[in-house]
Amino acid sequence: MNGVIEVQNLSKSYGAAVAVDGLSFSVLPGRVTGFLGPNGAGKSTTMRMILGLDGPSGGRALVGGLPYRELEKPLRQVGAVLSAGEVHRGRRARDHLRWLARSNGIAPRRVAEVLELTGLAAVAGKRAGTFSLGMAQRLGIAAALLGDPHVLMLDEPGNGLDPEGLLWLRTLLKKLAAEGRTVLVSSHLLSEMTLTADHLVIIGRGRLLADTSVHAFVEEHATAGQPASLEAAFLRLTGGEGL
Repeated sequence: MNGVIEVQNLSKSYGAAVAVDGLSFSVLPGRVTGFLGPNGAGKSTTMRMILGLDGPSGGRALVGGLPYRELEKPLRQVGAVLSAGEVHRGRRARDHLRWLARSNGIAPRRVAEVLELTGLAAVAGKRAGTFSLGMAQRLGIAAALLGDPHVLMLDEPGNGLDPEGLLWLRTLLKKLAAEGRTVLVSSHLLSEMTLTADHLVIIGRGRLLADTSVHAFVEEHATAGQPASLEAAFLRLTGGEGL
């Protein structure tokens, strides 16, 4: 699997409302790609279409050259977190991961490895319903990493994480990219994206606004007399629309 995510002229409409409008971009291995846009820009809808959870109105999305639904062992190829609350509240963290491992033919020892990797080993016996948002995020990331996938897709993974947790997440994502994996991260935490992302895909109202490196984007949208920053550049590009 080459790990490239390809979005080709992707569109999604809900009646007269257009959520994604002819969107095209690629996400390459070996770097962290930040997926940015104002609220309602179509980021989550796009990620859901890449993962085969929503059908497109037009165009297509491929992972490693195939639609997600055609991947033979998807959890071993693509790890994703779209919501931190997608675990049954009464299920213990360890049991949730064991069930996922068993259903995808993953060795049981991998459960202990991802619990350790995400800092959840000490609370593995606790029920998901008792977890804080930050702990739930870590459990979602543990599940995404369970199959040791080449592609990782995370939607707002920093929500609920304290500064220590954000540092852990930043270090993890950069490490995964350095290993040659494809990492796509949607986030409204621009300060974190400045420190984490190598490349940016920015959309607004379902359309592509920028597809460039972080450095090039900040330099392109810098203004005289003001310090260059990702936040300032983003707000200039999007006209100050809320994240």
